[in-house]
Amino acid sequence: MTASALPGSAAHTSSEVLLRARSDPAYAAFLLLRIGFTVLPIVFGLDKFTNVLTNWEGYLAPWIVDLSPISAHQVMLCVGVIEIVAGIAVAIKPRYAAYIVAAWLAGIIVNLVSYPGFYDIALRDFGLLLAALTLGRLAFVYDAAWRRPTPSGTDTPVG
Repeated sequence: MTASALPGSAAHTSSEVLLRARSDPAYAAFLLLRIGFTVLPIVFGLDKFTNVLTNWEGYLAPWIVDLSPISAHQVMLCVGVIEIVAGIAVAIKPRYAAYIVAAWLAGIIVNLVSYPGFYDIALRDFGLLLAALTLGRLAFVYDAAWRRPTPSGTDTPVG
């Protein structure tokens, strides 16, 4: 795994990444959050197609089903695709994707609190939203910004 680092230095091998994680607690937190927000959305997204973990349609607010032109099952398949893409995006560029995941979690929370029975899960997802925002802040330090070439040949940060 290649991990971006502070400007001027980069960890390229897994042993360098692990050594840095042992010596820099903030980098270790960034790495753990990045791995978690990469793997878990992909796993949950794939499970929307198999329902091995749970019947995901049961978590969908009735008003969303009523507004949707497609069935609850089809909505959850779309959710699965979005979650897989979000996980891949975090793997590629957590500096930006962490905020997309946080917004996605906010939408899930709205869905869960809009009808009774899922407040505990909404509270858990609020914790995940805070973790995604934390990943975004840590990525500001540990994940280099995308750069745009300038006419002079130097790069300027995009975000």
